[in-house]
Amino acid sequence: MKYIDEFRDGALAKHIAERIAAEVKPDHHYRFMEFCGGHTHAISRYGVLELLPPNVRMIHGPGCPVCVLPIGRVDLAIELALQHDVILCTYGDTLRVPASGGLSLTKAKARGGDIRMVYSAGDALQMARDNPEKQVVFFAIGFETTTPPTALVIRDAAREGLKNFSVMCSHVLTPPAIRAILDGGRPSAGPSPAVSAPSGGSDPCEAGERGGHGSHETAEIEGFVGPAHVSVVIGSDPYAKFAQEYQKPVVIAGFEPLDVLQAILMLVRQVNEGRAEVENEFTRAVTPHGNLNAQAVMDDVFELREAFEWRGLGTMPHSALQIREKYREYDAEHRFNLGYRSVPDNKACECGAILRGVKEPRDCKIFGTVCTPENPIGSCMVSSEGACAAHYTYGRFRDIPVVAATEGAEA
Repeated sequence: MKYIDEFRDGALAKHIAERIAAEVKPDHHYRFMEFCGGHTHAISRYGVLELLPPNVRMIHGPGCPVCVLPIGRVDLAIELALQHDVILCTYGDTLRVPASGGLSLTKAKARGGDIRMVYSAGDALQMARDNPEKQVVFFAIGFETTTPPTALVIRDAAREGLKNFSVMCSHVLTPPAIRAILDGGRPSAGPSPAVSAPSGGSDPCEAGERGGHGSHETAEIEGFVGPAHVSVVIGSDPYAKFAQEYQKPVVIAGFEPLDVLQAILMLVRQVNEGRAEVENEFTRAVTPHGNLNAQAVMDDVFELREAFEWRGLGTMPHSALQIREKYREYDAEHRFNLGYRSVPDNKACECGAILRGVKEPRDCKIFGTVCTPENPIGSCMVSSEGACAAHYTYGRFRDIPVVAATEGAEA
């Protein structure tokens, strides 16, 4: 099975687009959020927007892991590299996320920090094995997709008795972010199933009553294109509460253009029929219960944080993970006594509003001028999954008005 070329067939894409155009109601404006940055990238790269009717609007969500990383977390990683003489390992995009004082991990490396890009959590663990005389810290970020590999390397380090390896955990959870969008940026009580219930702790399916600081306006939407890789891990069941409680349909989709178009068609049909259900377009990879083995290792190693700051959404309760007590010696925040400090974003940057879906990249005054992929001012311009980076690469020329040539104008 290839599962690539057949999901990029132009003729089929045109056919699905024609079905969408035929089924939308002319007097209704459809507003759907693609939560995942991978979908944002696919929509821009394959010109999906050009195939949609004018009254179907796609809104970018906060599902880019690099984009939602707050400045304060990057500052902690820089502190580790420059003040604690560690080898800091992390994924490539994380190196370029802007931090305080005009710094980033890349610039901290230029100042003498031993900061290294890795392709996997396993690479960071191997770095510790290869450098027994140095402390090695893995700056771990991402949603549920990248969390199981981090859990596995922590367990392996414990099994091997490695004393020079630790993890600075910045793993966040998808359901609380969806709930924050639906609640208008205000964290509220309710289920946010992402991992199985940590033993001896609070139920991860309950986001606490304690609201975070900084409630924000969020986009008004009618339905979600649910994330693909996250859903492979957590399954489709966790989204049922959102459909039931908020009456918002969710369609889980793969990352190919035909996946996205089919998901939009399914959302249009649900809205037209007055339904609010969870449907799974990505049946070739996603099951109702997800990957139970991955969930088990996550539950063994991690527990819910009381609160965690997200860029754009503020501090949300029970929206991220921390390392459990039995693996605490592998927690870099504990080992190096790190204290988190919240840092406001650059005032000129609209990244927070873009992550909440209330603004688009072109609404930012510094987009494409001061802020570019070569010189990112905000995190949304860093990763290819970021809305700004995707629009800069594939869509910014659509914003240039077309001016007809004047008759008789000189060549």
